[in-house]
Amino acid sequence: MQQPGDKTLIQRTPDTVATRLECLILDGVFRPGQLLPSERRLCERLEVSRASLREGLRILRSKGMIDTRQGHGSTVAALLPSVAQGPLMHLFKDHPRTLFDLLEVRALLEGESASLAASRGTSADRVMITRRYTELASYVEQAESIDVERLARLDHAFHLAISQASHNPILVHTLQSLTDLLLSSVFASVKHLYHRPESRATINRQHKKLHDAVVRGDAPQARRVALEHLSIITAQFKELEAEDQRLERSSMRLEEWE
Repeated sequence: MQQPGDKTLIQRTPDTVATRLECLILDGVFRPGQLLPSERRLCERLEVSRASLREGLRILRSKGMIDTRQGHGSTVAALLPSVAQGPLMHLFKDHPRTLFDLLEVRALLEGESASLAASRGTSADRVMITRRYTELASYVEQAESIDVERLARLDHAFHLAISQASHNPILVHTLQSLTDLLLSSVFASVKHLYHRPESRATINRQHKKLHDAVVRGDAPQARRVALEHLSIITAQFKELEAEDQRLERSSMRLEEWE
């Protein structure tokens, strides 16, 4: 006889188990690169037998949705190919003008993800967003000298936490597939703008406004701030570009008179 609190394992078909796991992956409960819980925990959580679970995992492996290493368990595979070693990454590195193209894409994606995060984010999402913002703000405030790469990763982690709170799996996985490109644009922002006190203060204020709007659940304001943030960064980069061009022209004129 079943005791109070006991869970009866349901003999679900492997296809059903695989479908439930796919939904958890799509919903962002299990994210690319994340190690899946142990078989015992998954059986308890899904209320299925170990045989059904193992066959369901086999189905996911055959679809390329998870990777399994003997003795290390299963991890969620990347759902979209990374551009890290692709031609797009090479174009970005070799042609600086693509930075502006990337900032346009970020505005399109991050403006919507901020709005969705504000309207759909759970209490757990808000805790994570606040944690990532606090890590970023604390580092900027306390660091005696800025480690550009570390600050870029903290900045990116904050924006990624917001996108994950959107609970739109296609948007989340699209942004994650662009991680290396996005990190490169953030790295460029930190490297070229953070040494300018006015630019640094503006970026820090924008991050706070974005955090506050998302956590407060103000979707229209979250979208406005996200778009404003990227618009300001774009304008500052264009100012730097124009300044470099003026210096180059000035240098050429001096050479003509020598």
